[in-house]
Amino acid sequence: MNNATNGNGRELEKPIAIYYEHPDWFRPLFQQMDERGANWLKIDARHHYYDVGLPELEYSLLFNRMSPSAWQRGLGHEIFYTLNYLAHLEAKGVRVVNGYRCFSHEISKALQLSNLERLGLPYPKARVINHPSQALAAAEAIGYPVVLKPNIGGSGAGIERFNSKEELRSAVEANRLYFGIDSTALVQEAFTARDGIITRVEVLGGKFLYAIRIHITGESYNLCPADICQNTRGEELKRIACPVDAPKSGMKVEGYEPPRQVIEDVERIVELAGVEVGGVEYVSDDRSGRQMYYDVNALSNFVADPVKVIGFNPYTRLADFLIAEAQRHEAKRSERVGARGGQR
Repeated sequence: MNNATNGNGRELEKPIAIYYEHPDWFRPLFQQMDERGANWLKIDARHHYYDVGLPELEYSLLFNRMSPSAWQRGLGHEIFYTLNYLAHLEAKGVRVVNGYRCFSHEISKALQLSNLERLGLPYPKARVINHPSQALAAAEAIGYPVVLKPNIGGSGAGIERFNSKEELRSAVEANRLYFGIDSTALVQEAFTARDGIITRVEVLGGKFLYAIRIHITGESYNLCPADICQNTRGEELKRIACPVDAPKSGMKVEGYEPPRQVIEDVERIVELAGVEVGGVEYVSDDRSGRQMYYDVNALSNFVADPVKVIGFNPYTRLADFLIAEAQRHEAKRSERVGARGGQR
């Protein structure tokens, strides 16, 4: 923790907290906060507990970086713990970036699809099921090929493709379908990305930040942008957020300026879900020609070697955003306290 003035104006009375679980992903943000001399601290969710009776606000702002893929690291219980913690903080009046509503959507692909339906935006046909016995009927209603996705995923975890009724029936009969830690799954229309391209649009403060096009190789569902090691010119990219031993997937990435309509769609999606920092992925299906939104991510690992790929470092903008939001919230709270004092 650094108690120096943050360099962006008003010094924070209370620290910015960054609540996280993965040991590697957030080092670039930590570095930016240190470079600004910000009043901030880390909260490692793996060792955290809280007292619901504390009357004082501990933080000027908390930035939630909990990952839905924590269950892959034996930490699935922390996902549900985090929901309770975020609700507690917000009830106490703490400014939370990517708070309870956001995290509720982050851990529910079913909620994400309901939002796309509500907004009238295109998405792959899907059924939400809660038992393997329902999978075959859901797939028949959609048409093969289909993918089965755990409702709480993260990094493409647990997603499996079935090209025929026979393949899916075999999986059902062998009792090998995995529905994840909430026993809920999506049976969803499988798409083939036109020209092998997936587009990811990132937002900061709920507004467009940048977009990238990911050139996929084969059938991959883990599209962590910080783990893609080449640009489209074949140049190696420096991976600064994912672990140094992360696999080289062969995927390539390039900066991209999406159509204005896409930017507007994405901003509507994240506004409804309460996502302030995150990314939305979409694809053009080669078979049908439809453009479809299919994933909303509140845990956004920015693209590897961002200056080379998109021309700027998004971590600097993220750090500035967090500091400005913390200052704004503290100033509003001081005004409220002052107003109450003047009324006595």
